[in-house]
Amino acid sequence: MAKIRLVALDMDGTLLNDRQEVSPRNAAAIRRALDAGVIVCLATGRGVQHVLPYTELLGLTTPMITVNGGEIWRRPHDLHRRTPMQAEDVLRLRELALERGVWYWAYATDGVYNRERWVEPEDAVRSKVWLKFGYYEENAAVLDEIRRTAESWGGFEISNSSPANIELNPSGVSKGAALIELCDLLGIDPAETAAAGDSLNDLSMIRTAGLGAAMGGAQQRVKEAADIVLPGNNEDGVAHLIEHYVLRG
Repeated sequence: MAKIRLVALDMDGTLLNDRQEVSPRNAAAIRRALDAGVIVCLATGRGVQHVLPYTELLGLTTPMITVNGGEIWRRPHDLHRRTPMQAEDVLRLRELALERGVWYWAYATDGVYNRERWVEPEDAVRSKVWLKFGYYEENAAVLDEIRRTAESWGGFEISNSSPANIELNPSGVSKGAALIELCDLLGIDPAETAAAGDSLNDLSMIRTAGLGAAMGGAQQRVKEAADIVLPGNNEDGVAHLIEHYVLRG
């Protein structure tokens, strides 16, 4: 295995425990990786506004991947590239949510909108820069019907961040594609990277990285795609990755 120069970390279900905290052991391992010259990159489905508090907490000034690759950042507050979602697609996806009676949300550059807080009128929707749309529904049959409908329309990268949701980005936008672009930007071979995650929106970067790691609580497809399975997000799995594979590589 090549020496790891960059570690891409999903946040929810991976870096963060179930209380949305970075454990002391995970934080200490990240500091040791940074001190050793390893680039630690947060790679998340969250919008940047929900990532920056953690970069500040950890003292990260390194690249970030947000909204599943819809935004790539050279460092916090320094945007490299953004791939917007067409407003007409957002309107169409919202209409599907209303027809099926499910919870929905969407990330725009100015915040998160959902079933309880939406943008009216339609012209206001068209004036915003959209990045990602999502559905939440515990009825698997309804969720599968929504997925199949969106797939039939085409033009979307479809994933999830939990078994009970669907996340949609413009076609070609993924954490894996963003990781490749970051590697090009930094002069790093993807074989010199490690990536850890737990959900289908992590699959592409786990497959892209030289070392793909699934968390102990990851969805089965993620575990099957990974090179290694780590302890869970409540058992300092990220620290295990850094201590046993990155710093010992």
